[in-house]
Amino acid sequence: QVMLVESGGGLVQAGGSLRLSCAASGRTFSSYDMGWFRQASGKEREFVAAISHSGGNTNYADSVKGRFTISRDNAKNTVSLQMNSLKPADTAIYYCAARFQYRRVVTSTDDYGYWGQGTQVTVSS
Repeated sequence: QVMLVESGGGLVQAGGSLRLSCAASGRTFSSYDMGWFRQASGKEREFVAAISHSGGNTNYADSVKGRFTISRDNAKNTVSLQMNSLKPADTAIYYCAARFQYRRVVTSTDDYGYWGQGTQVTVSS
């Protein structure tokens, strides 16, 4: 079992930055690929970014490439999402997710078995 707790959400103006963090507990964190997803009101949950268990590979949604950066610290059992140049379209609940390591970084919600409770990010115009 892997337990995930997100933090760092809040209200920010367009063009601003936020850093989300996800603390993991349970089984060996370094064995799990990690992802960030988001769900805007009335929309389906969508992929944002993912990082391999070693941190050597990352994947980003086209909508956030060049603005968001995912990173992890296996010694501290944390994964982070640095979000810069935020837009109102980034407003959503952001979820941290985990799956046992795979040969490639995957992006589907169906591929992740462990989820946090989410943290709200609101970007005002």
